[in-house]
Amino acid sequence: MRKINKIKIFSNENEMSYKIKLQLTNEFQKYNFDMVEDNYDLAIAIGGDGSFLRMVNATNFNSDTYYVGINTGTLGFLQEIKPDKLESFVKALNNNDFKIDNIGTLETKITTDDSISRHFSLNEIVIRQMELNALTMEIYIDGCYLETFAGDGILVSTSVGSSAYNISFNGSLIYNTLHTLQITPIAPLNTKAYRNLLTSIVLPEKKHILIKPLKKDLIVTFDGTNKRYENVKKIECSVKNKKIKFLRMKEYNFINIVNEKFLKD
Repeated sequence: MRKINKIKIFSNENEMSYKIKLQLTNEFQKYNFDMVEDNYDLAIAIGGDGSFLRMVNATNFNSDTYYVGINTGTLGFLQEIKPDKLESFVKALNNNDFKIDNIGTLETKITTDDSISRHFSLNEIVIRQMELNALTMEIYIDGCYLETFAGDGILVSTSVGSSAYNISFNGSLIYNTLHTLQITPIAPLNTKAYRNLLTSIVLPEKKHILIKPLKKDLIVTFDGTNKRYENVKKIECSVKNKKIKFLRMKEYNFINIVNEKFLKD
């Protein structure tokens, strides 16, 4: 675990986040940290979970960078540091008093009649039919046929993403340092014509998901960003070797976070 010297702050535009950015910058200056735009050791997002996702995407999921978030949003599951803990946070950084969690990212390859594209996601991808009609697709795991899904769509999430949009469709909550993939159905049909899994299925890392849509014009959403694809032949999802480093305070505990964010009044 290396010593942090150079820091970049990514902040959203609201007034509270701006004030936190100024306060945080002042704290860093007390300890002679370098505030930079390039070649930084630590990237800090100020805002909600969306700010964290935008930061990671803007830095191209850099495996050499440490990432942390300061929560000025609502839920803030990805944003560990509370605004009233800035002084102790900076002091801990100065003393190298933190830990690092390596978090798996989702790699998606989309093949159409005309192109091949690759994308990384921290939370999830969501696949829907372009006109938002019922979607039909064949799903394979490591080449083995799972099902021909019919319904509104499919969500594929990482372990970190299991606590995000996935929860809205009754997907499973996964400990965030497990590098899993989870396939969660969105409004699956269950009739004599279509038999679908009605619950999510959780897969270990290194497994390969192959999706072949029978209706080929799709909207694919990567961590909240929509992209349209025509004539999609196949979509492939995997968690491979690309991981990013979440900086955690020593007292960070995933179960405590789940209790705080989902169960406390």
